[in-house]
Amino acid sequence: MRKTLIISLICLATLPVHANGVIVGAEQIAAYLPVIKGKKIGIVANQSSMVKDIHLVDFLVAINTRIDCIFAVEHGFRGTADAGEHISSYTDKTTGIPVRSLYDGGIGKPSPEVMAELDVVIFDLQDVGLRYYTYLTNLAKLMEACADSETLLLILDRPNPNGHYVDGPILDMKYKSGVGYLPIPIVHGMTLGEMALMINGEKWLPDGKQCNLRIITCRNYTHQTLYTLPIPPSPNLPNMRSIYLYPSLCFFEATPVSLGRGTTTPFQVYGHPNMIGYNFSFIPQSTSGARKPPQMGLRCYGRNLTTQPTNEEVFKRGVDLQYLIDAYNNLHIGNHFFNPFFEKLIGVDYVRKMILNGSSADEIKAMWQDDVEKFKKQRAPYLLYKDDALQQ
Repeated sequence: MRKTLIISLICLATLPVHANGVIVGAEQIAAYLPVIKGKKIGIVANQSSMVKDIHLVDFLVAINTRIDCIFAVEHGFRGTADAGEHISSYTDKTTGIPVRSLYDGGIGKPSPEVMAELDVVIFDLQDVGLRYYTYLTNLAKLMEACADSETLLLILDRPNPNGHYVDGPILDMKYKSGVGYLPIPIVHGMTLGEMALMINGEKWLPDGKQCNLRIITCRNYTHQTLYTLPIPPSPNLPNMRSIYLYPSLCFFEATPVSLGRGTTTPFQVYGHPNMIGYNFSFIPQSTSGARKPPQMGLRCYGRNLTTQPTNEEVFKRGVDLQYLIDAYNNLHIGNHFFNPFFEKLIGVDYVRKMILNGSSADEIKAMWQDDVEKFKKQRAPYLLYKDDALQQ
């Protein structure tokens, strides 16, 4: 295996860049190898942490880089665990490196004892640009741990596939949680490298701490680039369609409605056994990455969004509550439609109230437009990439 890896590494320089010309941070080897040479290293990585066709950890091991530990986030180091599933610490069979969990049903940070043994922590995760996608919370808590231990955080930046717009209300911090950790909109339109700069610059870490940062930026990327992810970032975001619909369909996680977990089209369909007036149906089943999905084994009636609306229409609408309101109106169960997790996802208390009072998706969206404009101005000093993005 080692011989195969070395041959593959030699070929890296001759491989083409991604189809849209983007060169991610992890692929800019000459920029970060001098930073980590001879250092004691921890690395936050998962299945998306690739250097062309080689995993970043395997690549570093193959060139005799010392890696003291791997930190696993939600879905695990190899990316197969369910959302919210407890991740245990273990030893990686391929490399023999200890894997320490940062996710046990909630998002934690490395202990001071572990951090004291490290000089550098490398962070290389493919994010999807949503406040409630937990990798951003992982980043913020890791920055806090690095600030406390005076450890360098080296971010190998990757594009944001939803980086071409900003939308949604800014989080009311009384709803702070693992799925909403920072006072930002639902769709922030930034890479994790840019977010790290903003966390430092806005002094969002406890007690105004700041983390020692080094960011290897992407090349040939702007916020208009519709970057196609080469590897799914988590089990239930299998393709770009699911990633584009995720900002609007994730709210079903706080309702009895299935959003397709346990099917081949998660985050591209929605339905419930008691919804009426629909010809489309699906049956959630236990699958890898969705072992006990909502409404498992029951026929759910609802909508198939795999092709319509078009991606262009999805982009234009941004965070679109019409799907949620459609299901709410269909089921006729009033406030029982929502559970308390809804406010953690949406980030404010007025959206549930407006839906209960019969407001339209457009009327609710108008309520957060000031938040969107405020955040665009606030984030401007921290942008690393050109931003003439498509905006609502």
